Amino acid sequence: MGSTNITWHHGAFTREERQKELNQKVITDTISIAAYYLCPSFILIRGYLMIQQLIHSLSIRSISSKSQGLTIWFTGLSASGKSTLASALEQHLVSIKVPAYRLDGDNIRFGLNKDLGFGPEARTENIRRIAEVSKLFADSTQIAITAFISPYISDRDAARKLHEESNIPFVEVFADAPLSVVEERDPKGLYKKAKAGEIKEFTGISAPYEAPLNPEVHIHTDKVSIDEGVQIILDYLRKNEYIPAL
Repeated sequence: MGSTNITWHHGAFTREERQKELNQKVITDTISIAAYYLCPSFILIRGYLMIQQLIHSLSIRSISSKSQGLTIWFTGLSASGKSTLASALEQHLVSIKVPAYRLDGDNIRFGLNKDLGFGPEARTENIRRIAEVSKLFADSTQIAITAFISPYISDRDAARKLHEESNIPFVEVFADAPLSVVEERDPKGLYKKAKAGEIKEFTGISAPYEAPLNPEVHIHTDKVSIDEGVQIILDYLRKNEYIPAL
């Protein structure tokens, strides 16, 4: 059954929900949090936390994880369904106890990258920062899921190279839908505003989008449902042994 009305929706987990799904210990003490997440031996002297750093390679950390750390990079036009698919994928992975975290406009554009605009140079810097952050998540053996238009091939290639230099898998997922379909969906009315000249440098209308030439996963979001799209990605991840088989 085709899905032609995918709209963006807020699907973020709370920290408590994520911990419950992953059977993680809920901790609130500052010292315990440092010890739990940094995983070093530590000594508390006169109120100061002395951290003895432990260096772990990605392969060593993966031994105790249910998944191999990697980045799943969604790209596509606004309203192509990438955020919806990314959210559904994140929730499914966490439900099967595979640590995953989604980076999107809500938690990046309004925080780390709130100082950036939407011109070509700002877009490139936006993607560079996202690539660095997602690599850190993947290096901790989590699955980093990014959902950004990321319109330029050169920027996505740079993100891929950054991961490859650290031997971290990079999976590009092209959420593909024709311009006519995304304009019809347009849940926020952005295409209408862009065509009216109210939004400058809007990808697909007044700014270019360079489609991936050879993505690992290509999903025609106007022809498959959300569940079917997620399943396509899961099949790829299992085939390449990034997550456990069923």
